Amino acid sequence: MNGQPAQGQAIKPVRCLCGDPVLAEQWCRAWRRASPTPELLLLLAATDTAAVEGISAAGSTARSRRQTAAADAELLLLGPAGRRRHALPPLPAGVTPALIARVVVEALALQPLVVDLGCAVAPAVPHLRPAGAAAGGPAACLSRGAALDPDRVQALLALGQRWGERLVARGQPLLLAECVPGGTSTAQALLSGLGLAVEGLVSGSLHTPAHGLKASLVRRGLAAAQLPPAAPPARVVAAVGDAMQPLAAALTVAVAGAGVPVLLAGGSQMAAVLALALALAPAPQRAVIAAQAAVVSTAWVAEERGSDLALLLARLASHWGVQPLAFTASLRFGETCHQALRDYERGYVKEGVGAGGLALLWELRGGDPQALAIACDRACRQLLAGAGSP
Repeated sequence: MNGQPAQGQAIKPVRCLCGDPVLAEQWCRAWRRASPTPELLLLLAATDTAAVEGISAAGSTARSRRQTAAADAELLLLGPAGRRRHALPPLPAGVTPALIARVVVEALALQPLVVDLGCAVAPAVPHLRPAGAAAGGPAACLSRGAALDPDRVQALLALGQRWGERLVARGQPLLLAECVPGGTSTAQALLSGLGLAVEGLVSGSLHTPAHGLKASLVRRGLAAAQLPPAAPPARVVAAVGDAMQPLAAALTVAVAGAGVPVLLAGGSQMAAVLALALALAPAPQRAVIAAQAAVVSTAWVAEERGSDLALLLARLASHWGVQPLAFTASLRFGETCHQALRDYERGYVKEGVGAGGLALLWELRGGDPQALAIACDRACRQLLAGAGSP
């Protein structure tokens, strides 16, 4: 791998956003070893919330956002030179973070498993799609207060528990990534429904997060749901969540709760997954989960002026009486990189498809962040030159 340190060279410490330093080092050490190879799950989901005008930049139009998850999954598995059925949706600026994820996946020889949890457009690559009660299409807009069928939420929780138990039996660490257009809005709704004051703290795909619009949708959704005080977590998800959240949270409870490390690759959406996992877990298990499951995001999310991931996690810590772990990848795109990558530095693209978590895994395996930036630049120029376009 490009950027791998010479034999005997000390590995630089990674950037810890919050958490106990001793537990943070133990978690990092486990991922540096990471034997056997970690299981990488990319969870695709959809919510009609993404169609609300002005809510998301994961595609310039509501129509294009319907195929964002499929296009990103195809890029992750097939690469910039692969022939992909679905075109990447146009963005206001920049290029999809699936490109960063692809570069790391290829370099580290990871084998992602794509799970489609009811997207309007299915990815044209091998993937799993739950059947039975766990199946369904996009979640309804969170403003309705009835986003998901409660039976579907319970089935997704049970599915995550079963999958997690299998991973624990194999001793495999778990890296969870997501692609859910509109998902930061459902994350804010879930966090709010669980009792956290997070208005103004949650990131978003827009250059400037639409805090006012999100807050309005969340208030309408929670009012329509008429949830009782301290409502059961599954009921909150059914009211205002998306299908990624219960599956990811149940996986986290099963795997991290058994003492196996979990990397929650994302920003606000994975903070919401961790919050749901803590809400679902028995109180004695919460400290174990907090020590084993870390939220990992990009510097562009952690440093975003319009949100505050660190404060969001601090409120999560206070609410459940734990010390959550969170890390920030060191990847940055300098002046020699393509403009589409420099747009990350301008705040036009920030996170998604596990980009931050995979970039941190690159570091934990001894990779130089600058070498990753060079590899991303090479892949970006290949992608934008038109190779592999439909």
